[in-house]
Amino acid sequence: MLNKILFITITLNIIFPQIFFSEYAEGSSNNKYLEIYNGGSEAVDLTDYAFPNSNNGATIDGVYDYWNTFDLESAVAPGDVFVICHGSADDTIQTECDQTHTYLSNGDDGFCLVYGDESNYNILDCIGTWSAEDPGDGWEVAGIANGTKDHTLVRKSTVLSGNYGNWSLSAGTNETDSEWLVYDQNTWDYLGYHEIDTSGNIYGCMDASACNYNPDATADNGTCADEDCLGECDGSAIIDDCGICG
Repeated sequence: MLNKILFITITLNIIFPQIFFSEYAEGSSNNKYLEIYNGGSEAVDLTDYAFPNSNNGATIDGVYDYWNTFDLESAVAPGDVFVICHGSADDTIQTECDQTHTYLSNGDDGFCLVYGDESNYNILDCIGTWSAEDPGDGWEVAGIANGTKDHTLVRKSTVLSGNYGNWSLSAGTNETDSEWLVYDQNTWDYLGYHEIDTSGNIYGCMDASACNYNPDATADNGTCADEDCLGECDGSAIIDDCGICG
C-alpha cells in the first residue's frame, strides 16, 4: 500500500507599514536623492528595511547588485518623509537630507525599498528594475523616454502604497495611467514633504460626450479630450488650408 502524504501550504498575509518612494531625483552633477514617505499612523524603524539596487542592468536577472542599509536609529514618523541624498548634493537638498549615500542612480540603476535582510526580504516598492537587461540611459515614465534620467519624479497624491516590484505598472504609459509626475531636472520644489489624497475618489473625465469619458470616475481631473480629425482621442491632427487632415 502506498503511503499518501498530504502537504499543506499555509500562506501568511503579512501587513507592512505604508512606506513607499514618494520622490526621486536624477539631477545635474551630484544632485540626486530618494524620498520615502510614511503613510501609516505609526513611526517606522527603518533599520528593518533596506534600499538595494542594480547597476546598469543587474548581474543576475531579478537580483540586486548592492545591498544598501539605513543608518542605525533611522526612522520616519507618520505623515513624514525620509530623504537619502548624495553627500555632495546642493545645499537645498542637504537641508532635507536624513542620510547620505554616494552611489545613487544615474538614471539606469534600479532601486527597491525592501523589508528583511540580504537573503530573505520582501519588495515593497521599486524605481526601475533589477532586470539583467541594461535599460540604456533610463526607464520610460509616463510616456517620457528616459524618464528616470535628468528628471525629478514625484508620486501622485492618489497613490497610497508601493508597487511591490511591478515597476512597469507604476511607470505607466502616459501622464494619466502613470503613478508619477515627471518634472524637469533639478526641480526640488516638492522635496521634504509629501501629500496623499485619502478621499477615495476615482479621478477621470466625467463628461459623457468626451472621447475619454470614464463612467467610473467620481471626480474630474481635467483630462477630458476631443477626437482629432483622424479620430484619435486627444490627437493633434488638424485640417489644413487645403482641407487635408494631418
